[in-house]
Amino acid sequence: MSSESLASALARAGSPVELLRNLAFPPSTFPVRPEFTNWRSEQRAWLESCALLDQSHHMTDLFVEGPDALRLFSDLAVNTFAGFGPGKAKQFVAVGPDGHLIGDAILFHLDEGSFDLVGHPMAIDWVTFHLERGGYDARAERDDNSIVRRSGPPKLYRYELQGPTSLALLEQVSGSPVPDARFFSMAEFTIAGRRARALRHGMAGQPGFELFGPWEDGEAVLDALVGAGADHGLVRVGAKAYSTANLGSGWVPAPLPAIFGDDPLLAEYRDWLPLGKVGSLGGSLGSPDIADYYLTPYDVGYGKTIRFDHDFVGRAALEEMGRSAPPRTKVTLVWDADDVTAAVGSLYRPGPGAKYIEMPKARYATHHEDEVLVDGQRVGISLDCGYLANERQMVSLATVDTALAEPGTEVTVVWGEDPVSAKPAVEPHVQVQIRAVVAPAPYDARDTYRAG
Repeated sequence: MSSESLASALARAGSPVELLRNLAFPPSTFPVRPEFTNWRSEQRAWLESCALLDQSHHMTDLFVEGPDALRLFSDLAVNTFAGFGPGKAKQFVAVGPDGHLIGDAILFHLDEGSFDLVGHPMAIDWVTFHLERGGYDARAERDDNSIVRRSGPPKLYRYELQGPTSLALLEQVSGSPVPDARFFSMAEFTIAGRRARALRHGMAGQPGFELFGPWEDGEAVLDALVGAGADHGLVRVGAKAYSTANLGSGWVPAPLPAIFGDDPLLAEYRDWLPLGKVGSLGGSLGSPDIADYYLTPYDVGYGKTIRFDHDFVGRAALEEMGRSAPPRTKVTLVWDADDVTAAVGSLYRPGPGAKYIEMPKARYATHHEDEVLVDGQRVGISLDCGYLANERQMVSLATVDTALAEPGTEVTVVWGEDPVSAKPAVEPHVQVQIRAVVAPAPYDARDTYRAG
């Protein structure tokens, strides 16, 4: 990982867009087995039976403890912290001084004064920076993902069980009824004689739990789940299928952090942040202005999360934004099958053809942003794309002008880069236009997501 600061790298490159578009930094990867059977069958498991997903390796944990730990998170999050006691979790959403997204993660309130912030590094780096600036009686321990970690296993195992038979499996393996836990509340199970904490979760409209505990307990817990799972159609899910789970649930995994503005706080952050922690930028959106790539909480469905019952970084800007209707709305785009087929088919004819569309996840940069057009005019950004075997469709999560967010609206996604960047995952190609139709987000969960 480069120790050069982001500020120094920007001075060399002269432009945030030029720097990020040509960074040799891959998209987020899942350092677990790619497939246990095949990713098509594994995608079906969370709808038809029970899917077991190993989350132990691809996320970063930031454990924060101390009298001021809650105040630290409250000072940085758009969320309310009223009633947020031990045994609960929430989607932590942070913005910069101008109200644009820095990042999001899951914040677990483990015990009094003890928290675990879990997610991609963008939000975790932002919290760490503010803690190190001082003013908080708190301490942090960071456990990077298994790609970055220098030695040893993760501190915690983390297994997600999702699907119609997951609760019956948990009852069998724990020998007791599943507790009546609300969405994003925590419960406890005893599995193979080990205490396992669990976050009540949901995916594709189906019930489930995310189990976690000390790494040394993980193998015993996993063996017990797999052994009992034979009675419940359990399917272990590999990295390929798991990488697409967000497309149905509507979660945008890696928005570009809005850290390139003129505010002194952001300038200080760029001096602090190593270049090696900055992700690459890819896609057909080709504006030279980095601000055109920024997103707000409203753009990606976090408007309902914002509460002005506390002071936080970016509050004034979000209050100003909230005085009018959100200009963009998060949607799912269902790509035209004939256009996708033509793009893939171009690889079998004299080239260059279309940019390679990898299956099942087609993102080729850390932060992926493709132009969405109507009548040749940009009306939104397509943010994350992939194939869903259950629907036999290529889809993407996007944010589009609110007036065009009605399901059935026809738009066009521009696929590929022009000019072609220097990222290692990008080969010579030509841009193509792919028709798409607006659908709801969440997509495969529809109105049942978060039920219960």
